[in-house]
Amino acid sequence: MTRPFAFLCLIAGLAGVLPASEKPNVLVIAIDDLNDYISPLDNHPGIKTPNFERLAERSVTFSNAHCAAPACHPSRVAVMTGVHPVKSGLYRNLFGAHGPRWRHESPVLEDAVVLSQHFRNHGYRAVGGGKIFHTLQWTKGDSQNDPDAWDDYRGDPLDPISADWPRPAFVRTRKQDDGFVGKRPLGHHLFGAAPVELSEEQGDGAVVDWAIRQMNHEADEPLFLAVGLFRPHIPWEVPQQWFDLYPEESVQLPAHREDDLDDAHSHGRESWHAWVKANRQWKHLMRGYLASISYVDHQLGRLLDGLDASPMAKDTIVVLWTDHGFHIGEKENWEKFALWEQTTRVPLFISAPGVSKDGERTRQPTTLTDLYPTLCELAGLPVPEQCTGASVVPQLKAPGKVDDRVSLTSYVFRGPGGKPSHGVSDTKFRYIRYADGFEELYDLEKDRNEYLNLATDPEFSGIKAGFSARLPKVVAPDVDVARDSPYHRPAKRK
Repeated sequence: MTRPFAFLCLIAGLAGVLPASEKPNVLVIAIDDLNDYISPLDNHPGIKTPNFERLAERSVTFSNAHCAAPACHPSRVAVMTGVHPVKSGLYRNLFGAHGPRWRHESPVLEDAVVLSQHFRNHGYRAVGGGKIFHTLQWTKGDSQNDPDAWDDYRGDPLDPISADWPRPAFVRTRKQDDGFVGKRPLGHHLFGAAPVELSEEQGDGAVVDWAIRQMNHEADEPLFLAVGLFRPHIPWEVPQQWFDLYPEESVQLPAHREDDLDDAHSHGRESWHAWVKANRQWKHLMRGYLASISYVDHQLGRLLDGLDASPMAKDTIVVLWTDHGFHIGEKENWEKFALWEQTTRVPLFISAPGVSKDGERTRQPTTLTDLYPTLCELAGLPVPEQCTGASVVPQLKAPGKVDDRVSLTSYVFRGPGGKPSHGVSDTKFRYIRYADGFEELYDLEKDRNEYLNLATDPEFSGIKAGFSARLPKVVAPDVDVARDSPYHRPAKRK
């Protein structure tokens, strides 16, 4: 893990608790499936993200932050409980829940205090909206949210986004595979890109409108406000104006090599890439992803405008994170579910008035489980013993101050009951060891796209051994769906 548990308990014992009148407000912004293409990070050619640039100017940019697991559900539970998958055993997406079923799937999580609840316990009003815990627009009522962890939630906390997202009017008589070679991944055009019309009461814009109202809500307590934005998650369906920013002929594909998997581990999604190439859909899908990023950038700008015009303008901690990285064909991969940096690296921005050196960036290796103790320290709250991360407040104060921590991302590729694979990063290298023993090592300073696996090069044997020694020695077994949980919702037969 990132720090010994004994050290974390010491933090918990020493943390001071501020009186309510001195507690800062907290705005947590969670974005779904957003990778490092944005201009403050890798700056993909032609990307238009002025509001992420604006956020970077008023925050510390963590340019070496990584998810705890490269999938929506385990990553979000890890952030909201502060418990890494190697302790909880929650490594994979588990569907068919109507509530916090994860409490019955991992004994470690049964009594875990959700981040919002922890702030409630210490005098905050905690409200949330959009996708914070895992849910999808097309699986109505399948949500892992914990309604008891909030004072209020926008709409139905166990069906928070499905009503926000209409689908384009695809021709009913046309099968999704008509006109294409082979079978499209997923169904119902969900792996696709198309313009869609949204009213003011729909999409992420409606969530932002709600959030702005919360910022202007008069209350005696400080506010903990969590805002979950769904795009750029698939399907890449946003209004036409965002597609217009990226004419298809000007869209550039990501850096890639045809032989990139020759020295790398198979992630099992080569068939997706084969379909994309066979049907010449790569630029079209990249266009949809870029359009969705600019759409959510616009919503971020509206959220920042709302904050600046609200009574919370000068005393609010702002944290923006995304649940994992994302592939648009790099290493023949699409979506996530891998351990390369393109999958695990996440945008992370933190602003703390009077504390953070805003406008600067840090290469501190960071895992998203560090957010829980960081927010506790910034708000003057004790850190629960359940937390497995470590505060990055020292890096907010001195972004150039980088310690010897490594990030840790873990995933089970073949479940249930599979053994976890792990990926770690320091400031220069990324090391991956899979459950079958296969290893990958990349020099990210010289090989940003992870083309050359150095794991078998004797020159790097010492570096590889050093990383291997940093992997967790004891890991929780992979958990599976708790079918006897009262929160379990079996799939309906058609």
